[in-house]
Amino acid sequence: MAWRMPHEGAVHERTWMAFPREGITLGSGDAWREAGYRAWADTALAIAPFEPVTMVVDPTEMTRARDMLGSDVEIVEAPLDEFWMRDFGPTFVIDDERGVLGAVDWIFNGWGAPAWARWQVSAGIARVVAGITGAELVSSVLVNEGGGIHVDGEGTVLLTETVQLDPRRNPYADKARVEAEMARTLGAQRAIWLPRGLTRDYEEFGTRGHVDIVAAFAGPGRVLLHEQRDRQHPDFAVSQELKALLSQQVDAAGRRLEVIDLPAPRTLRDDEGFVDWSYVNHLVVDDGVIACGFGESEADARAREILEEAYGRRAVTVDARAIFARGGGIHCITQQQPAVASRAKRVAGVSVASRAQRVETTSRAGTEA
Repeated sequence: MAWRMPHEGAVHERTWMAFPREGITLGSGDAWREAGYRAWADTALAIAPFEPVTMVVDPTEMTRARDMLGSDVEIVEAPLDEFWMRDFGPTFVIDDERGVLGAVDWIFNGWGAPAWARWQVSAGIARVVAGITGAELVSSVLVNEGGGIHVDGEGTVLLTETVQLDPRRNPYADKARVEAEMARTLGAQRAIWLPRGLTRDYEEFGTRGHVDIVAAFAGPGRVLLHEQRDRQHPDFAVSQELKALLSQQVDAAGRRLEVIDLPAPRTLRDDEGFVDWSYVNHLVVDDGVIACGFGESEADARAREILEEAYGRRAVTVDARAIFARGGGIHCITQQQPAVASRAKRVAGVSVASRAQRVETTSRAGTEA
């Protein structure tokens, strides 16, 4: 078996999400909780015009989920204690020779087993989803999260030293062992290691460096990079360091990486300190991109322009401030299921114009203003 994780821009079967439930991540207070529910629902409803969405919902939230999602999103009932599907859910891969879908089941320990985290229930969701999709289970002994990796689909993976080598995740791991596991599970023959992630990600409720908030492959040989332009923000230095590193890297095919700057919004702080608001944490869907919005019309519009040019598809914006306030973004709460070869070929033959028209006529969520 030779597993390969396709690039996010490849044809999808669907997107998977998990609906919020009561607990420390959702938070307390009616208005605060409602903002969390609304942000997850808005993201799902923005994706639905582009491709099917399946939402895993805890039994305690079934009525609310049905009311907020309607008939546009498929619902699967299963117990949850967290709802960051990218991190505890399966990472989908494909065996191209056999035309088979696989689901990598990383060990999930709540981003390094912090005292506040509750993860033991959601840690089993990868196997639940694998069973529903009929994917072959690819078990891993590595503690890892889907937000801690990003691939180009052609053998290159982005990693962060403070995530996969975190002693609270993998106390006995070294780069060689991690890279061997990435080759076995994702088909990655070339690992590019970032020394760190964004500053806020190292605070109490952070992941300590998830790559999907700072860098993402727009395609083979091209990397979108978070660019903090304000020297007052500590991520100004982080952006500079990572750009210098990535611009000197080559991918699995020997191509020197092209680094595409994706400027941060102008807001520097919230009530908790310096923000980690990032447009890099977007989701690529069939014929579209679901972009994070931060209530800054000019910056949000500029991010859409860059994403549309990078991917050659239309971008819509969903207000992600309530998601970031809880520790992540749109990419963090979603997980794409790639289509196997037969469906990918069939979908690729559909007129782009007709699919774009379908999106225009059915979209109810996401803005372009």
